[in-house]
Amino acid sequence: MKILFFGDSITEMGRNRELNKPSDIESYGSGFPIFVANNLCKKHPEKYEVINRGISGNHVAHLYARVKQDVWNLSPDVLNILVGVNDVAHDINWKGGISISRFEKIYRNLIEETLAELPNVKIVLCEPFMLKGSATENTEDIPDRYERFLQVYDYAKVVEKLAKEYNLYFLPLQEKFNEVAKKYGAKPFLFDGVHPMIAGAGLIADAWTKLFEEKIEPDINK
Repeated sequence: MKILFFGDSITEMGRNRELNKPSDIESYGSGFPIFVANNLCKKHPEKYEVINRGISGNHVAHLYARVKQDVWNLSPDVLNILVGVNDVAHDINWKGGISISRFEKIYRNLIEETLAELPNVKIVLCEPFMLKGSATENTEDIPDRYERFLQVYDYAKVVEKLAKEYNLYFLPLQEKFNEVAKKYGAKPFLFDGVHPMIAGAGLIADAWTKLFEEKIEPDINK
């Protein structure tokens, strides 16, 4: 079973883009995809092929532009998409980014065209998330940066809406990070408010694995 993770730096997390075989350990990166691979492959070492196709800095338009090469051509059985924080961050930091209306329009096209190309693929839409940290907190140059980063919550609502509309799997993550941050602080989970530490990557991977084992794999095996 081929499982492909598609997204930005949260997915990529330092993967070696020159290495593409599942036997190349550096192709997984150090983020949640390798934790998912561990969760699944320690039970069934030869059953799953986990592929990381995250690229740092990507927003939804980047994913749409490269979906043929990095998704359709690989024909995954399961596709995971996590995107949204850069659509907000690029606007705040560099006056780029993707407005929420364009985000929905492009994401919708991405889903529809992928389902047309790969009608049997199971798609997971992950909720984009953020906490207060060095990448999101207010600065002298951007005194309202954190308040503007809270727009990620609105983009997350779009992702959940699209998952329901197209009958896809939705993985909620923000509340999970809120809960652990209340207990331990944000930094042990998202070291800069965006990118996961080991505990944060494990949190995502465990939630993803639970969804996969309880809902996705049974649907595939019907």
